[in-house]
Amino acid sequence: MNNINIYWNQYSINHRLREIHHKHKSFVLWFTGLSGSGKSSIANYLEKEFYMYGISTYLLDGDNIRHGLCKDLSFSKLDRKENIRRVSEVIKLMIDSGLIVLSTFISPYKKDRKIAKNIIGDKRFFEIFIDTSLKTCSVRDPKGLYKKANDGKILDFTGVGSVYEKPINPDIYINGEKKISNNVKKIFYFFKNKIFF
Repeated sequence: MNNINIYWNQYSINHRLREIHHKHKSFVLWFTGLSGSGKSSIANYLEKEFYMYGISTYLLDGDNIRHGLCKDLSFSKLDRKENIRRVSEVIKLMIDSGLIVLSTFISPYKKDRKIAKNIIGDKRFFEIFIDTSLKTCSVRDPKGLYKKANDGKILDFTGVGSVYEKPINPDIYINGEKKISNNVKKIFYFFKNKIFF
């Protein structure tokens, strides 16, 4: 598509002014890990902690996004890439609005996570790897997806029929086998001095 006649409009209220309004910096915490690793549970708990400190946040959940913005996409490698691209563009706008975004997407491919980081920007993208064994995730199986995948009812399911490429150097490494409260404390204290001016 030719975008030669499309221009980015500049307005009086910019990103910096919105951050000042919210009284904190804005960026994304990109949670990645297998289904059942604890991404959503940890992010949910963490968002409540942020809320108690008056921090403006929004939690973007992979399943919720596929009910609307990305409901036309499958779980093929190509569609997963497009899913992450769309989400990254949305997150970029949310960060521009002054919010801290907690993003919980399996995002199994390193290349797709790199694309997300490039769209959002290096300084506003923090990768949090929730490292939980496939065995533990399969036992937890909160949505019954591993059972369906093992029964052949779901194809290309990450960890079973499709690969998950672990981050090599995440900004934060979290052992998903540990208590949620301990993991949340680790993340919260990592960001405590990075949030406020």
